[in-house]
Amino acid sequence: MIIYDDIFSWEGWGGKLRLGSGKCRMRIYDFKKDGTHGLAYLKPIIVVVSDVCDSKLSIKSCAGHIATTLIQEFNIDPHKMLFIEYCPKTTYGINNEHIIPESYDIIEFTWHEDKAINPKWRSLPSQIIEKLQEFISKTG
Repeated sequence: MIIYDDIFSWEGWGGKLRLGSGKCRMRIYDFKKDGTHGLAYLKPIIVVVSDVCDSKLSIKSCAGHIATTLIQEFNIDPHKMLFIEYCPKTTYGINNEHIIPESYDIIEFTWHEDKAINPKWRSLPSQIIEKLQEFISKTG
């Protein structure tokens, strides 16, 4: 079911300057390879990405470049993939009195040939979030 669970690095552009390079936490779930459910999925590949603190760039600034790179590296059909950004709960303030709740947002792209362009963020429905949390808790 899980085919990748690690820090994913992408190379940027600009030659030696490597503009646009960075890294994120990435998990790729392939439900075509999960024989236990016996279900057919319209989008059997789920990619969950999260920012890491030592990356030069955020997912928000490079979502299209990340998606383009991962479909090429993992040979994924982009039309059968859900690309989800996960942001964990964050607290801030002198006594951590302010809370930004965790969020799961789907990022939808327009695909031009093999390039992800025009990313659009929207919240995932709570039912999908619950299922996703189940899968993530099972895989660690």
